[in-house]
Amino acid sequence: MKITYYLEVLSSWCTWVEPTWDALKERYAGRAEFEWKIALMNPGDFPSSREQCDWFYRRSGGTVMRSPFMLNSGWFEASRKGGYHAPNLVAEAGRDFGFSGDELRRAIAHAAVREGKKVGDMAVAVAVAAKAGQLNAKKLRAAAESAAVLARVQASTQEFFAHQINQRPAFILTDAIGDKAVFSGLVRPEPLIATIDSMLSDTAAYAAHAAHHKSYGVSP
Repeated sequence: MKITYYLEVLSSWCTWVEPTWDALKERYAGRAEFEWKIALMNPGDFPSSREQCDWFYRRSGGTVMRSPFMLNSGWFEASRKGGYHAPNLVAEAGRDFGFSGDELRRAIAHAAVREGKKVGDMAVAVAVAAKAGQLNAKKLRAAAESAAVLARVQASTQEFFAHQINQRPAFILTDAIGDKAVFSGLVRPEPLIATIDSMLSDTAAYAAHAAHHKSYGVSP
């Protein structure tokens, strides 16, 4: 089966879900294919002030997640008016240099929400990612600013909205027998694990039946 994780690099909830993502990859290693995709937030989805951002962080990190640390709103820049494509474009550009895993996007997110670095600035986002991946900063920036990378990010964002969801993180689970489960906004592993286990069990049952009986395909 395949597990697709839609994210926005600067989303606090995507930061909180990373341990769940790691747990799923460890639990289902060899049994599921994992992929993350960018789902850009609209400008209006971002906080309108640093004070509002801190309010969100106290709610998500403190009240809901009970985190021992509070996220850092230093990345916020009122002048950007919600325009924060740079960190996402840089994370996506990392794929062109062999970084399809979590390393670069996590480095950028950590720099922003833990260290308060203003990664909305392309130069800052590139510097963080280039250091994390030991990449040539000029080449990475050229890729991040390319039409090809922008097109990929726009396409994955459109895919996200095509699922009729608007909350990140989101997980789309698909299996070999045509089943699909959609989770949007959840960060805890339990509902995902229960669903994945069920889907894997159903797929195994179909395979076992096909091994002993004539196949007529997947039932409608």
